[in-house]
Amino acid sequence: MSQYQRLLLITDRSLYHSPALLRAVALAKASGAALDIRAFIEPAPIIHLWEEHVDESVFQDYLHRYRDWLVDEVQRLGGNGLKVTVELLFTTHPVLEILRTIADLNPDLVIKDVKLEPVLKRIFITPLDCHLLRECPTPLHLVSQARYGLPHRVVAAVDPFEPGTQISGLNDTIIQCAYSMALQCDAPLHLLYAYDLSPAFNGDAPMAMGGWNVDFAEELRQSLHQAFVTLADRYGVPPERRHFVMGQPVPVIQEFVEQFQADVVVMGTAHRVGLDRLIGSNTERALYSVPGSILAIRQPGNDVKG
Repeated sequence: MSQYQRLLLITDRSLYHSPALLRAVALAKASGAALDIRAFIEPAPIIHLWEEHVDESVFQDYLHRYRDWLVDEVQRLGGNGLKVTVELLFTTHPVLEILRTIADLNPDLVIKDVKLEPVLKRIFITPLDCHLLRECPTPLHLVSQARYGLPHRVVAAVDPFEPGTQISGLNDTIIQCAYSMALQCDAPLHLLYAYDLSPAFNGDAPMAMGGWNVDFAEELRQSLHQAFVTLADRYGVPPERRHFVMGQPVPVIQEFVEQFQADVVVMGTAHRVGLDRLIGSNTERALYSVPGSILAIRQPGNDVKG
C-alpha cells in the first residue's frame, strides 16, 4: 500500500551525492510516488561587467548542465522509470519561493538536505532549514546522512504529558506520520518519550508544600509513564519498542539514535514567536546534533508565545 503520492525534493547546486536525493529516490521507488525536484538558486551573476544583462548562451548552458546533472543523479540512484520533474528556480528569497511551491504542488512529504551552518552565524541569521521548520505546513524530512536509501528504523519522539500537544493532537499526528513512513519502508516503529523531572527539584516548588520530595518525584514519574503507556497502547506499539527515558529531549534523542541506529526521528515543531522564536525548539536544536535525519511535523495554528 502506497503511503505517498507526491514527493518534493528541495536541492541546490552545491549538493553532490546528496543524502536527501538518495532518500527521495528510494521513497519514490518504494511508493510509486511522483518525484518533483526543485533547485532554488540565486540569480546568475552578470557575466560582462560593462553590460546590464547576462550572456544568454552562457546562462542557458549553465541551466542545461545543472538540470542534466540532476537527471543523471536520479538515474545513477536507480530512478529510471520514476515520474520525475526537474525545475530550476532563481530567487533571492528561497523561503517564500519554497513555501509557494509547496502550496502549488501539495506534496505528501518535503525532503531536503540539512545545510550545516556555523554556530556563530546561526545566532545572527536564521538558517533556511530553521525557517522551514517553523513555516512548512507539510511534513518536512531534513536529511543529514542516509546510511540506506530507505530507513531501517523509525522513531517517533512524543510528549504525552505536555498540555499543548494533547490539545492540538500533535502526538497523534507525529505517530501517524512516523507509522506511514515505517509502513512504506517496512521498518519497525519505536516510540520514545524523554521525560524531565528537574522541575520537581528546582527552586520553583511551592513553599506551602515545603518543596517537592522524592515521593512526589516518583508519583510524577509514574503519572508520566502512565500517560506514555496509554498513548503507546492506543497505537499498538509493542512493549519492546517503547522507550521511556529520563533526561532532556535533545541529548536523550541523540543517544537513542546512536544506540539503536535509528535512521529517522519524527518530531513535532511549533510556530514560535517572541523569545521562544530566538531560543528555538527542541526540533531545531536536534537538527544539528542528532545524526541521521529528522521528520518534522508542524501542527497548523499551534503558535507558542514567548
